[in-house]
Amino acid sequence: MYQHVLALAFAVKEINEIPKLLPNITLGFHILNGYYIAMMTYKATLNLLCTQYRFVPNFTCDSHKKLIALIGGYVTETSSIIANIVSIYNIPQLTYGSFSPAHGDRTVFPFLYQMVPNEDYQYRGVVQLLHHFGWTWIGLLAVDDDYGDRFLQVMVPLLTQNNICYAFILRTPKRTYVDEYLNFLLRHLEDYPVLMDRKVNACFVNGEPPSWQNLRMLLFYAPLFSLPPVGKVWIATSQWEFESLSVQRLWDIQNFHGAISFTVHSNQPLGFQNFIDTVKPSWANRDGFIQLFWEQAFSCSLKFSSLNVDSKKFCTREEKLESLPRTFFEINMIGHSYNVYNAVYAVAHALHAMHISSSKHRLLGERLKFQIVQPWTFHHFLRKIFFNNSVGDTVRFDKNQELLAGFDVTNWVTFPNNSFVRVKVGRLDPQAPPGKELALNDDQIEWHRSFNQVLPLSVCNDYCYPGYSRKKKEGERFCCYDCDPCPEGMISDQKDMDACMKCPEDHYANRDQNQCIPRLLSYLSYKEPLGIILTILTISLSFIATLVLGIFKNHKETPIVKANNQTLTYVLLIFLLLCFLCSLLFIGQPGKVTCILQQMTFGIVFSVVLSTVLAKTITVVLAFMATKPGSGMRKWVGKRLTNSLVLSGSFIQVGICMVWLITSPPFPDKDMNSLKEEIIVECNEGSASMFYCVLGYMGFLAIVSFTVAFFARKLPDSFNEAKFITFSMLIFCSVWLSFVPTYLSSKGKYVVAVEIFSILSSGGGLLGSIFLPKCYILILRPELNSKEHLIRR
Repeated sequence: MYQHVLALAFAVKEINEIPKLLPNITLGFHILNGYYIAMMTYKATLNLLCTQYRFVPNFTCDSHKKLIALIGGYVTETSSIIANIVSIYNIPQLTYGSFSPAHGDRTVFPFLYQMVPNEDYQYRGVVQLLHHFGWTWIGLLAVDDDYGDRFLQVMVPLLTQNNICYAFILRTPKRTYVDEYLNFLLRHLEDYPVLMDRKVNACFVNGEPPSWQNLRMLLFYAPLFSLPPVGKVWIATSQWEFESLSVQRLWDIQNFHGAISFTVHSNQPLGFQNFIDTVKPSWANRDGFIQLFWEQAFSCSLKFSSLNVDSKKFCTREEKLESLPRTFFEINMIGHSYNVYNAVYAVAHALHAMHISSSKHRLLGERLKFQIVQPWTFHHFLRKIFFNNSVGDTVRFDKNQELLAGFDVTNWVTFPNNSFVRVKVGRLDPQAPPGKELALNDDQIEWHRSFNQVLPLSVCNDYCYPGYSRKKKEGERFCCYDCDPCPEGMISDQKDMDACMKCPEDHYANRDQNQCIPRLLSYLSYKEPLGIILTILTISLSFIATLVLGIFKNHKETPIVKANNQTLTYVLLIFLLLCFLCSLLFIGQPGKVTCILQQMTFGIVFSVVLSTVLAKTITVVLAFMATKPGSGMRKWVGKRLTNSLVLSGSFIQVGICMVWLITSPPFPDKDMNSLKEEIIVECNEGSASMFYCVLGYMGFLAIVSFTVAFFARKLPDSFNEAKFITFSMLIFCSVWLSFVPTYLSSKGKYVVAVEIFSILSSGGGLLGSIFLPKCYILILRPELNSKEHLIRR
């Protein structure tokens, strides 16, 4: 591009006008064109090595004109050809385009400096860009040459490693002669249908020339063969430039609207625009490019000839560069021109550093002669340059002699008049922390008009949305898959997950299986209706038991209270009260202490109650047997027997509980499996066998009491509690027999509710059956509470 020439001339002009940089030294330059042809590039390079315009390779006939450094080329092939020659002479070469050797061997070019960071950074940046937009099914385009081969050798494995697939690889013709080139291109029109795949909306193009011209020509000729236009997001590397040949002046570029490329970072040096305004056909005496460029750009002739009077207009020489379409000339300095500008300054600063170093060692009065500086002595200073250019950007090389810089992510916005605008929409910084190299501003991106400014999809099939996971299709690439719903209890919370994941134990999967929801702790609480009802019932029965105890205490001197063994009655009422109150231990969130107290207290207190009932029953039987003449049972009737029965019956249960406490005590536990949406907070019995031993012993006491009472139920009423005890034991046994299957079939808080209900109902049965008839007499029928009435009965 002609702007590269102008950038070089502008940089040299600026440096020569800065007296402090190279005092008493004037930089010069010589430019030759290789025309992207290997033979011409070799010849141009050899011409640079010769002096006085004599083509005599490897021979210097003028000691005052030395080549100190070489800037070029724009593409890898040109740079490699130049490096093969100038490296023999150890001449520094600064390449201003990307440099990616066909065989990947960078070490054979020790005197080459890259003004563009390593191309591999761009490849990794493209992968991050594809991930950013979720594009996993893309097309690859590369020129059909060694450099295209290397591009595919690097890119294909990199895509696979990052879970991205290519749907096709399209190889475009390499640069050659026009007649062969057109034949190659027409042959490649047969591959055009692959671009029509609607699933592939993103195509990565290796920007190495002539990829842009190839693609542009392919899309231009397609309608001529009745092939439909394609709307794609073209992604390209930094060599991609919208430069046009003169024959392409009127070719539409709307197919490339919304393209994204990684462009060399550039800035606008002060004065460059004014410099551009001075460029005219006669602006420099020895500019060998201006005439050809001017005539092609403005479609006019600078030289009058009878042969072109009808075909071309005559140039006025006052044409303005700013009036040209941007596909011919861009007014703002582009990235590669900016690299040329920085390369010239790098050479100047290296020369300045060499001058400073030499001045410290030369003799007083001796003058350093830059004209006879040997090129190989220049490398030491060029490697270590570190300066800020005129716009404040830092210029320095890394250990691989590559410029430490980043790339701009550029969005190409085209217009119907064949003009375009470069919009910077992001930044690729190779020095950034891993994973944060690419920064994008999605809102600024213009997509191809066929997408109606909606983010395009470029996937083999639609995404597997949350709640589903990917399932591989047999015989298909890994980017093509089916979507399976997650199994029960598992979720996927992102698109395209390879497998569903299980929720943590304290969470459960929602109905859509795309989110884990915290499970609530489930226990019988004082705040919920069931807990409130059971608490009220407990307090009510406790109040009744206390009231009955008070009634019996107030009537302790009456015959009916004395006849029912006053001590046993008090013990029974007190422990019935404790039975009711112990049910409160089962309400609320279980703790370590409450879990131990629940079953232990319940077992011991109920054992005392049942032992007391048994003692009352046996006392009634012995009392009637002792009334018979000559009976020896009279000695057994008394407090010693009843106390022994109550204590022995209770201590056995205490012993069972102590063994339980020592071997495997109850503890608070969480049941994660019984309910899907809740975690049951419960008391684990520790040892189920010990729990059933406690219940079994209580059952044994109840059966013995029931049996004794049943056989004594026909004794005279006035002295007989047996039938009331029989009825109470019948209620007690019925409750606890039904408790076992209900307890085993319940879950969560309802297990506790069943046990509380059994405690309250069995205790209430004992209280009601044994004491309510007596309270009825004590309060409502006091006339029946007399010794005469009892004797008469």
